[in-house]
Amino acid sequence: MTLNLSGRKALVTGGTRGCGRGIVLALARNGVDVITCYQQDSEAVASLTRELKELGGNHHVVRADVTQPEQIDALLALAQQEFGSLDLVVNNAGAISHVPFGELPLEEWHRIIDTNLTGTFLVIQRALPLLGAGASVISIGSKSSEVGIPLRAHYTATKHALRGLSRSLAKEFGGKGIRFNTLALGVIHTEELDARPQETREAMIAQYSAKTALGRLGTPDEVAGAVLFLASDLARYVTGATIHVDGGIS
Repeated sequence: MTLNLSGRKALVTGGTRGCGRGIVLALARNGVDVITCYQQDSEAVASLTRELKELGGNHHVVRADVTQPEQIDALLALAQQEFGSLDLVVNNAGAISHVPFGELPLEEWHRIIDTNLTGTFLVIQRALPLLGAGASVISIGSKSSEVGIPLRAHYTATKHALRGLSRSLAKEFGGKGIRFNTLALGVIHTEELDARPQETREAMIAQYSAKTALGRLGTPDEVAGAVLFLASDLARYVTGATIHVDGGIS
């Protein structure tokens, strides 16, 4: 059995950095045409555009904020115009902050909820007309939704909610052959970690590596591997699940 993803069509939100970028590139390398979005112009956007062009295929990197319904509508209109339908939606766009709960401003609560949860709701709802039997919807969650993380109550709440959302939608749309799953990520080594001061970076890598069964952090390519599986017919009987990509972190 093979992945056999060539010719399929995907939408990946927040795909220019970190895990999202790894997912977009892995899909493109496996013959999937991909639309992805970003909030702010950056070198990451330009470099991803160049890499996708070199890989070949019908790819689009566009500006869209998942908290803005009209921008999501434009994003899905582009998907319909370019692809006609979607085989895969990956809800990766997200936001995080670290604030003591007693000092958490309502505005910051709404910012995290609107990005991580309401944005996912809007993308899925708007994408439904483009999804048919065999389509796969994947939401990027977090191991923190099980264990809880101090200073991240708002973030953790959204990631736990994604599990319930996927589980409910799996049951609601299972009869139509559309699958919904969540990936619960552990600590993934991305450019965000590399941007930290060396001493801080090394301390974090040592701290979190020691907590994992595999003794190391994950990579965006390893997250992408789980996405490729869930996007393929190899996972055609997998729905409503939360799959841990966390190196066995405790």
